[in-house]
Amino acid sequence: MKVAFKDESFAFEFVRNLGFMYYGGSDLGEMMATAVQIKEGDFESWFSEWDKRARRLLSRADASLGAGHLESARECYLRASTYFRTAEFYLHGNPGDPRILSESKASQKAYAEGARLTGPTWEPVQIPYEGTTLPGYFYKADNSGKLRPTLIFHGGLDSSLEELFYFGAAPAVRRGYNCLTFDGPGQGAPIREQKLYHRYDWEAVVTPAVDYALSRPDVDGDHLALMGMSLGGYFAARAAAFEHRFRAAVFFNGMYSPHESIRGSMPKEAIAALDTGDPMQCEEITYKAMQNDTNLRWAVTQGVWSFGASGLADYLSTKLKPFTMEGVAKQIQCPCLVLDAEGDILAGRNQAQEMYDALQAPKQLVRFTSEDGAENHCESGALAYKDEVVFNWLDETLQVHEGREGQRKTFPEQLETVGHYSR
Repeated sequence: MKVAFKDESFAFEFVRNLGFMYYGGSDLGEMMATAVQIKEGDFESWFSEWDKRARRLLSRADASLGAGHLESARECYLRASTYFRTAEFYLHGNPGDPRILSESKASQKAYAEGARLTGPTWEPVQIPYEGTTLPGYFYKADNSGKLRPTLIFHGGLDSSLEELFYFGAAPAVRRGYNCLTFDGPGQGAPIREQKLYHRYDWEAVVTPAVDYALSRPDVDGDHLALMGMSLGGYFAARAAAFEHRFRAAVFFNGMYSPHESIRGSMPKEAIAALDTGDPMQCEEITYKAMQNDTNLRWAVTQGVWSFGASGLADYLSTKLKPFTMEGVAKQIQCPCLVLDAEGDILAGRNQAQEMYDALQAPKQLVRFTSEDGAENHCESGALAYKDEVVFNWLDETLQVHEGREGQRKTFPEQLETVGHYSR
């Protein structure tokens, strides 16, 4: 699916963020008006125009807040956060670029203000982690304090905390679940502000999140689920293999071997050079190909940056090597849902199938296609359908049903319950 851009990477990122419109995180007119000003494949043009759009909305949000129009302010802050995050997306080829941090902080700040105006059901949290903390949000179905089934949800290679609401928390709370989201190493604020890089043993990241969730009086530990998005499909599978307090896990989408997937996305000649002991030739071939391939240019710079690699060869040969579920998937005990998308340009072919085949726990594989406009990586642009599949499966697997007392309210009723329109 391509909307607004011919460039494959730009088109995907546009649809990724356009899909947030379903839950209030973007708007069609704003995004189309921004896209027409952007030069195809030009990272600086992409930054400049999305930054302008974000600042335009931020100004309107501040004005609405000052005039007491709290709902208008809330909505503008959330969309501004999306556009700040979108602007920053392609900057990582130069890790020293100060805009990486300033734009990220602007996105965080706008989102935090939107969360504050939403009310007490959007709770910012800090999860203890190896001598520091990881930022998160705990989203509640309502503010009653009743036990709720709870979804722990994290992202992948390039995710940030603020987008996780639209990809997982929004549909969760609409269906009566709590949802704990967080940024782990290599993601969001932890890499930008603490220089914490991706790690393969994601159970070390998820177990503290489980500990935190189970410390809360409103979390039903007997109905605890895990979901990981994109590279997080690997992260969640890895965590579930060692952290057995989950009753269900969703790999969205399935990633069996990021090591093989990412190597497979590189020019074949470059990998051949690397495997024959010529890393300089590998880099030369790859960097030449990057000049005419926006997706490759982003993937290489993002990977080297978020894995803390010294260069491309270090990233491909060393940092990525332990990222595989081979020999590990069989340790997962809880039921698993594996998602796949027929037009996935990022995960690589057969990754979801390989994950599904390796699982020995109860499992289901669901493939999304262009017939439903759901063929993109992580079903971007088709969140309603993806959420229908995921939460129907979670309801049935956790035996959480519409009739369970106190767990199902319509979205307007939820907003009224928590005093949505009050500060």
